[in-house]
Amino acid sequence: MKDFLSVRSRNATVRIGMLSDKLFNAANSAFSRSKSFFLDKAGIEIGGPSHFFTNKGLFPIYTLARSVDGCNFSSNTAWETDIREGKTYKYFKDKLGYQYICEGADVASIPKKQYDFLLSCNNLEHIANPLKAISNWLNLLKDGGAVVLVLPRKESNFDHNRPVTTFNHLLEDFKNNIKEDDLTHLDEILLLHDLKYDPLAGSYNDFKNRSLDNFHNRCLHQHVFDFNLLEQICHYFELKIIAHKTLTSDHIVVAQKKMEIPAS
Repeated sequence: MKDFLSVRSRNATVRIGMLSDKLFNAANSAFSRSKSFFLDKAGIEIGGPSHFFTNKGLFPIYTLARSVDGCNFSSNTAWETDIREGKTYKYFKDKLGYQYICEGADVASIPKKQYDFLLSCNNLEHIANPLKAISNWLNLLKDGGAVVLVLPRKESNFDHNRPVTTFNHLLEDFKNNIKEDDLTHLDEILLLHDLKYDPLAGSYNDFKNRSLDNFHNRCLHQHVFDFNLLEQICHYFELKIIAHKTLTSDHIVVAQKKMEIPAS
């Protein structure tokens, strides 16, 4: 599995290191506007841990949070091996949260309405049914909780030749309950994926074989996002956008789940 280490995790640190102070300040401004959602709060991260949220990253949430639990789809992924369920989620230095092992699109084994915030960094693009995932993620949040979505900006990675996915396409996938073994986009990916930006994928045949086995490695970028698409997703789920920035490498959105009005 280590051979399948994707550009996502390797490039996260590289890309962050290359950002200028100006861009860092822009991200820091967005972080400052949303800081209260994380300070001494309990959160869960889907597909982490992520450098992005450390004290050296652009959104240093780990240092503020009271606790962060984690969810990974398997005990052996392309980004980590030997993941064990239990109090083993080492998200920052000596901080440990509870590690869940379950599908990120379903999060079926995770308690509902237990968390103040949810984090997803360079993760949602790997999910075949993003709206289903977000719908289930919001069920994990308390009313008024925050979701942080970090998605790769296609112009800075191997997706730069691909079109941005339409919201209507995501909605059709949601209505049709598309599963995580879906390979609808494989032909497009094989045609337009720029292997020059993805050296760890190997040759075209190596990449094709890895892609055909995506259910087990989840390395494919199933969909391509921009801020307009993220804005449409937030509108669909009635999420209030608290802060957003588009940087050289990523789109960042912090959005708040609406408060439910108790029945009289």
